[in-house]
Amino acid sequence: QVQMVESGGGLVQPGGSLRLSCAASGSILRINTMGWYRQAPGLERELVATITSGGWANYVDSVKGRFTISIDNAKNTVYLQMNSLKPEDTAVYLCNADLMLGRWSQRDYWGKGTLVTVSS
Repeated sequence: QVQMVESGGGLVQPGGSLRLSCAASGSILRINTMGWYRQAPGLERELVATITSGGWANYVDSVKGRFTISIDNAKNTVYLQMNSLKPEDTAVYLCNADLMLGRWSQRDYWGKGTLVTVSS
């Protein structure tokens, strides 16, 4: 019953910025963790950033200082502000949510992915 809606991907020049959004909807009791992963052709999927409902964030080293993850618990929405984008950031970005659907029901959900292309 959970729906994951991603937005914000697109084409941007090196040095530019994008803001990704991912909203989880449905019968959600609470968020444990939400985050973003990415996968580029020829590379393995990697964790970009995660954040707990309490606001504790974790980033891959390559995006520290450039990307900022945030969460709005009231809207069940996670954001990824991406600044100073590099061509190496080009990838399909996938939203992930670790959710409690009930007192004893923990589930992991994925969005369909949004393409970020950094190119001049």
